[in-house]
Amino acid sequence: MTAKLDRRTFLAGTALAAAATLPRPARAQAKPVRIGLLTVKTGPLAQGGIQMEQGTIRFLKDRNYTLAGRKVELIVADTGGNPAGTKTKTQELVERDNVDMIFGPLAAFELLAITDYAAAAKMPILSLAAAEDMTQRRPNPYFVRASGTSAQYLHPLADYAAKELKFKRVITLADDFAFGHEQMAGFQRVFEDAGGRVVKKLWPPLVTPDYTPYLAQISGVDAIVQGFAGSNPLKFMKQYKDQGLKLPVLAGAPAGDDALLKSFGDEALGMISSNFYTNDFDTPSNKRLIDGMVRDYGNIPGTYSAGLYVNGMVAEAALEKTGGKTDDREAFIKALRAVKLTDTPRGPFHFDHFGNVVGSFYIRKCERKGDKLVNTTIKAYPNVSQFWTYDEKWFLTQPVYSRDYPPLKS
Repeated sequence: MTAKLDRRTFLAGTALAAAATLPRPARAQAKPVRIGLLTVKTGPLAQGGIQMEQGTIRFLKDRNYTLAGRKVELIVADTGGNPAGTKTKTQELVERDNVDMIFGPLAAFELLAITDYAAAAKMPILSLAAAEDMTQRRPNPYFVRASGTSAQYLHPLADYAAKELKFKRVITLADDFAFGHEQMAGFQRVFEDAGGRVVKKLWPPLVTPDYTPYLAQISGVDAIVQGFAGSNPLKFMKQYKDQGLKLPVLAGAPAGDDALLKSFGDEALGMISSNFYTNDFDTPSNKRLIDGMVRDYGNIPGTYSAGLYVNGMVAEAALEKTGGKTDDREAFIKALRAVKLTDTPRGPFHFDHFGNVVGSFYIRKCERKGDKLVNTTIKAYPNVSQFWTYDEKWFLTQPVYSRDYPPLKS
């Protein structure tokens, strides 16, 4: 029997046939890409969390909220900086908001709280949170990190302290949580392998109004190494100066962050820090980021805003490889991990087989130029791996960096 073909049926069939032959990017434009941002807007970590949101928005503005031909919707969730709040917000983003990927969260303990759930949901996560084992002994296959592990920042700093500054003995101080522990442990291993010694490790609680009891324990060393985060570096350095202490200060990335410099006084002069990002890195993308941040927020970018801007570039590159598609999660995460970029605000980088960055880290010295404090880059370490110069297999047989590992030498 011959089917009768009326005009409506013909047009519908033609439309379906046309849709089936459209290139993938055009078909993918049907709905926006949804990006969920887990950040912190309250508590001691809020300063970094707000910058995360600013960096994400800055990137999306640069792209007119369009990536690989698809419009982008950003859904921002405030985790409150605690594991329970982070897990609740993650579930909302995945199950209620149907996001295609998540940027964030900020802190290592937040990331550890959601990794099993996110992996089960096959949710791609692009995070600054530096928890070591996320890309080492407990890898999440849907995770990429374009910034660095906690220790990845401090390995180069320890090398610089031992070989360039010739320091022999130091005391470390950091917030008493996973990020602080892992930073200082990474410093200790490289510093001691280069002939130095960590003689004391001090751990003030994350919410510490008065550092005096800890400052009273500083003596008999060449320098101190501080790894505070959020707004704590400001409190610590002001009290350090008020106590009349003058030992050289080495600092992790958030502790010497560019975005904090306008809030520091002379207490920050001479502070040497290590970071994956530095303001004076001369590339077109970094200049665009700095100009946009100053124009929009009146502040130069730092660790958090630059890190989220780079996350956006990674997502964009992966979307371009998949033709704008995100529904095939395995294909999308494969594209994310295959991203290799040359012009970014942090310089060229790629990912290792765990999804962690291999890229440059910069040693900077805080100086006054005119009426402003600036971080001047004094050495760059290219192609830094999360395993530093250690053999990967050997590194992974060792205990994860922690509050008590490596132990102090007797």
